[in-house]
Order: sequence, then C-alpha cells, then structure tokens
Amino acid sequence: MSLRDLPAGPVFPRPAAFQADAPWDALARWAAMPAAAAAPTKGDSTITISDVIGEDGMGGGVSLRRIAAALSRIGPNAVTVQINSPGGDMFEGIAIYNLLRAHPAAVTVEVLGLAASAASIIAMAGDEIHMSPGSFLMLHNAWGVVIGNRHDMAEAAALFETFDAALAGIYAARSGRPQVEIAALLDAETFLSAEEAIAAGMADGMVEGSAAGLPAQSPQSGAQSRPDIQARRRIDAALAQQGIPRSARRAMLRDLTGTRNAAEPATQNAGLPLSAIRQLIDTIRS
Repeated sequence: MSLRDLPAGPVFPRPAAFQADAPWDALARWAAMPAAAAAPTKGDSTITISDVIGEDGMGGGVSLRRIAAALSRIGPNAVTVQINSPGGDMFEGIAIYNLLRAHPAAVTVEVLGLAASAASIIAMAGDEIHMSPGSFLMLHNAWGVVIGNRHDMAEAAALFETFDAALAGIYAARSGRPQVEIAALLDAETFLSAEEAIAAGMADGMVEGSAAGLPAQSPQSGAQSRPDIQARRRIDAALAQQGIPRSARRAMLRDLTGTRNAAEPATQNAGLPLSAIRQLIDTIRS
C-alpha cells in the first residue's frame, strides 16, 4: 500500500517465444557510465538495484524473488531503493513495482546513475523519487523479441500496444501529466536528465546532500567498479546494437568468460555477422 495513490501495474501473460531485453542505447549508456556513486548508507533499510532487471542468464540480474527477500528482511519499515540499471524484463519490472507499491511504509527511490526501461517503472513506485547529479530516467515503449510468422507478429504488435498503454498509465499517474503526453515520450524513447525528470513530475528532487552539477558521493566499491564487469557491459551493448538477441548474447558472453556449463553446447558465435565480430574485438581492445 503506497503512501501515494499509485495504480497497480497490470499482470500480463508472457507471450510465447518472447525474449525481454533493454534497448541497446540504454545498455551502451549504462556501460559507459563510471561506477555509480553510492548515497550515504542507510543500513539495513536500503535495497540496491545495480544490474539488469530479471535473470541475466549468467547468474546475475535483479529478480522479483531477490527484492521480495530484501523487503521481508526489512519488515514494515521505511525503505530506500537505490537504482543504476539499464532495465530489462518488463514483466519482472512491473512485478517489482507492484511489490514496492504494496510496501506498508515509505519507499524512497534514489536514481544513482541510470533508471532506464523496466528500471524506470520500478522507480515510479517511490513515494519520493530523488535524482543524483548526472543521473537519467529513460522511458520507451515495450521492447522485446518475438519469434514466429506474420500472424504471430501481428498478435504481438497488438499485445505490445496494451503493454505501452499500461506503462504510460503508470508514468502518468506518478507525474500527473496527461497519458497522451507520456505516450509521446515513450514513442520518442526519451532520456530525462535529473533536472528534466524533476520538472516533468517524475522525480521530486535531488538526492539528499547533493547539488545539481556537483558529485555528492564517493564512487561505489566492489563488483560494480571491476574492469571485467564494465568490459562485459560494453560488449553486451555492442552486440545488442548489432541486433543479436539477449539469449544469444548471454551464450556468447558465457563462452567468452568461461562460465558455460559443460553440458551446454557451444554457440559457435551464435550466427554473429562479421561486422559484429569486428566491433566486439574493438570493444574488448578498448
């Protein structure tokens, strides 16, 4: 039960042969960002979302199960959710939004770097949404891959229209802006700076202790600052730009990093075109 009058996110059936993904430009911007700044610790009442939304196929990703476990540990107390994510699985994002919306105490969202795609939907569950200097919200229409014939594609297009309307309704309710105006932002795949998000009603102010244009926190330590993690993110974004589906990218990254299970067949580059292989090599070298 949100302290604000926020709508529940609709529960949709997942289409057959559907693969959720984040747009490549959101992945690229996330990968290019320096390690997100960590806001002052709030102890056991803080949940950090600093990965793709949904299981990533490599043992990572932010799942509904993980957020539910964190909220269970916190109990009926105020919670802070810190976000730096390119998004990912819309279905998982809506489920996490609903879970946070139902939390009995205040939910404060802090966007530390990027809250894109499904991560921006999660952010809308905040009773208060605060932006860090240099951070962004990114809104876009539902994104994913559906495999099938023209009838499957036509059915998917109609279904995606219902997804987009539901997403626009959540953003509109949180911001107080007309849904048709929000729909235009989704169509344009819009990145909102901290100042623009606040002006649009999608955020309430800056992270406590920060001022616009000034870094307020020290860099986060740990996995997020590891060069191998940053390199993997850049590679993933480069492959996504080439139109490689998420499942194929994950299989390739498992091969590259040596994390493939012995029983899992090799991908043989997953049909990767020569141009993408060259870009992949350039990305690794950089």
